[in-house]
Amino acid sequence: MKRLSLITGLLLSLCACASEPRPPAPPNLPYDSWYVGLAAPLFMEVWVETLDVLDQRGLAFFRVHGGVVSYTGQPEGWHKGGGATKPVNNVDLPERLFLRWQSLVEPQAYKIRITIPQWVRDEMVKPERAFCIADQKEVTLYRNRVNLGMAPGGIVKVWVGSGCLGYKEVGRFQAEVEPRGPYLNGKDIYYRALKPEAQLYIDQHGIPYGSW
Repeated sequence: MKRLSLITGLLLSLCACASEPRPPAPPNLPYDSWYVGLAAPLFMEVWVETLDVLDQRGLAFFRVHGGVVSYTGQPEGWHKGGGATKPVNNVDLPERLFLRWQSLVEPQAYKIRITIPQWVRDEMVKPERAFCIADQKEVTLYRNRVNLGMAPGGIVKVWVGSGCLGYKEVGRFQAEVEPRGPYLNGKDIYYRALKPEAQLYIDQHGIPYGSW
């Protein structure tokens, strides 16, 4: 009887272990991290509430980046890549990006879901040789940086690249107004005031819609 109880307990233990979900395999990438960069035109101040990622394994990762962004050298038009960059660790290459931000100059809150094409993921793992001035030599690099630029009116531009290799444009996208308003973290609605230099530019020149 004791032997039967022992065998039954062992079988139940094995069944319980078999039913437990296995952790996903780590990303198989030629580098430890890829990067996300956030940017906006000069004086067109924004605050990013969240950037979420669905990777190519189908796993979702929330708030991989957010907060402050970098600003370009002029209010009109775009730079080509760059931004307030943050490494994205233990996340496979992006399949979709979910972005929600506040355009402080309007003010308005926007949200968008961006599908990343396969050619972008191919670019992110393709080694390329380039001469880097900082290193003063030719090195092997990857375009492992995905940068997003946000402009008034809900315009989003996306690039993929790296410093020495340069950036390729992924696309220009139109976000929708977030009907629930900004700051969806349980702390009520919030639009901070513009910095004095940004407010002065808007007062004198307005918002250059159509230039992005």
